[in-house]
Order: sequence, then structure tokens, then C-alpha cells
Amino acid sequence: MESLLILVVLFVILAFGLALVRTRSHSGRRQVDGSAATAVATKTPEIDSQTGDDQDPTRVSSRDAPPESLVPDRKDAAPGEAETGDGSPSTIPPPASISASLTRSRGPFASLFSRLRSSDAGIDAAEWTRLEETLILSDMGPSLAAEIVAELRSQLGKSPSPSALRQALTELLESKFLATTRELEFSKETKPSVILVVGVNGTGKTTTIGKIASLLTVAGRSVMIAAGDTFRAAATEQVGVWAALTGVEVVSGQPGADPASVIFDAIEHARAVGSDVVLCDTAGRLQTKTNLMEELKKIRRVAAKSSGEVTEVLLVIDATTGQNGLRQAEVFHGAAEVTGIVLTKLDGSAKGGVALAIESQFGLPIKLAGLGEGLADLAPFDPKAFVAALLGEDSDV
Repeated sequence: MESLLILVVLFVILAFGLALVRTRSHSGRRQVDGSAATAVATKTPEIDSQTGDDQDPTRVSSRDAPPESLVPDRKDAAPGEAETGDGSPSTIPPPASISASLTRSRGPFASLFSRLRSSDAGIDAAEWTRLEETLILSDMGPSLAAEIVAELRSQLGKSPSPSALRQALTELLESKFLATTRELEFSKETKPSVILVVGVNGTGKTTTIGKIASLLTVAGRSVMIAAGDTFRAAATEQVGVWAALTGVEVVSGQPGADPASVIFDAIEHARAVGSDVVLCDTAGRLQTKTNLMEELKKIRRVAAKSSGEVTEVLLVIDATTGQNGLRQAEVFHGAAEVTGIVLTKLDGSAKGGVALAIESQFGLPIKLAGLGEGLADLAPFDPKAFVAALLGEDSDV
């Protein structure tokens, strides 16, 4: 009996010791209450969910974030360099280019113009049909493709030269991008500016938030991230790793907490400490789920009632989804008053033309383009560079 009692006492002591160690490892967190937010100091080492080991932010697990070579440039680092953990600079791969990202779309256009150059028949009805098919294959959609071909035929006549067709196509595609400005908007009077990031599951919202945080901190703005995805497993840990890479603070909530409440508390905390911008992560949600879209409307309303100012609602669209991106833009715009699009995964199997289709149909500007996995691989969207990359360089045409 005494032996059993001793074993029980030892077990209690061991459990208390483990709890104490865990508490100290999370000493950078400030609990508020069950529904409110938790401020997370990103200097605190992350805990690997599989091994329990402390993880230095510059040596995070590849399951959650890119390797340390993708840590963003610091203001005092030379171009192409960033500080490592010991303060010495390390070389960072240059950001990807839009031209390198659109090789899958460029192939059909290159084949089309190559055939036109070598054809004695010129541009006949069959070639006009092939041009329309090429535009559709680039994910512009049947309606926009037919509209573009009709405008070209009206402008150029029956049988234009290949060079005239290429020039006219370039100018017409550029004109379809209607937005006059693509810069992110920030409040001039109210702090913080609030940027909501929304989209369906798997589009790369959390990764995009990390990249935007990098862009803004390098530009000299103080940034805070609101971990409003309270339902996906390890979502808060993932955004915390990205925050550690960029050196910004995360405000999170308890698992299952009301996302609108977490975001509201984060904005109020940012106001109190004087942060310039709050980037708000939201749970991925299918546009077909009415209840989830209603929750998104609530998040938008609550954020608007905070002490900050909602200056952007960015819809993240995976470019590989093609024409499904049009439906996403329509539904999310209706629910959250989207102000701009972030087109991700252009470095993969994406064909790119959906960018033109979205902007032409909804008038929503493509503001940022994801061109790779690194923190530097998020660039302001440039329509001229996009069209040039889509059609490719061809000095012979």
C-alpha cells in the first residue's frame, strides 16, 4: 500500500514538472480569455508538433514553412543578403520572374505564331479558330476568348500579317486590364490599417500573409498578424512560423474560438501598441457553403466596427483552378466586398489567363502575384509584364 502511495506521489510530481516546463516554453504568450486573443511573441522558439523539440525560427520544420534560406532581406542587409541567426549575412535566392512562371501558357502561343510565320496561306478562318482555342486553353474562358478574336478581326481585317496580329493582340490584352491602381491601400489617418485575407481551402492564404508581412516590414511598416483561422489544425502554429521568419507579432485565440472575436481583439491590440497594419488570416471556406460565407460576412462587419480601418479585402485565388476562380471571385466579392486579388501558384501548372478573365469580368484588380515558395516570391502584378510573359518573346514576329 505504501509503495502504491509513493508511486502516485511520484507521478503527480512528474506531471507537475512537465506542466511547469511547458508553461515556461510558452512564456511569450499572453492569455486573455476563452474567446479573446492571445498575443504571441514570435521570438519564442516554436515547438515541433511531432517531436516536442524547441525549434529556432530560422530552422523551422519543412512541414510548416520554407527553409532558412528564404528568410527575407533586412533593411540593413546588402541586396540579395539577409541576416542569419548569428548576425552574419547569407545569400537569398532572387525572386522568381513572371516570365519563368508562365511557360505552360506561353507554349501554345509560341506554336501558333511559329505556324503562322511558316504558313503560305496566311491567317485564314482556321487560324482565327486556333487563336480562339489557344486563348481558351490559357484559361481566359470561352466568352472572353471569343470577344478578343472578334475585336481583332474587326480591327485587322481578313488576313493581317503575323506581326500585326501579335502587336494588336498584345495591346488588346493589356487594355483588358482595367484597374488604374494596384498598390495596396493604407489608411492615412487611422491606425492600424486592416487587411483581411480570404479564399477557399488550399489557395495559399497563410503563405501569402507571410509574404505580405515580409514586403511590408522591408518597406518599414510595423505589422501584426491576426490568426483568425481557429478551426484548421495547426493553423495558428503555421502562421506563427511565418511570423517568426518576418519578425512580426501574432495574435491568436483558443482553438474553436469565434474568428471575428479573435480578429477584433487583434486589431484593438495593434491599436494599443501602435502597429501600422494588421494582416488577418481567415479560415479557408468553400464558396458553396452558405453558413461559412455568412461567417465571413460577420468577420467583415466586426472588423469594420473596430478601432482600425479595413483598407483591403484580398481574395487569394489559386491560378491552377482555372475558370473556377471566376465563381470564387463572384461569391467572395458579394460576401466580403473584395478589393483586390492575389493570384498564387503561377509557378506551377497554372496557365495564367484566369487573371485577365477575373479582372475583365468583375473589375477587381490583380494586386499581387505569387511566383514561388520563398518569402521574396510575391510581386506586385504588372499587366504589361504579364502579357509579355504570356505571349513570350519572339523577335521574328
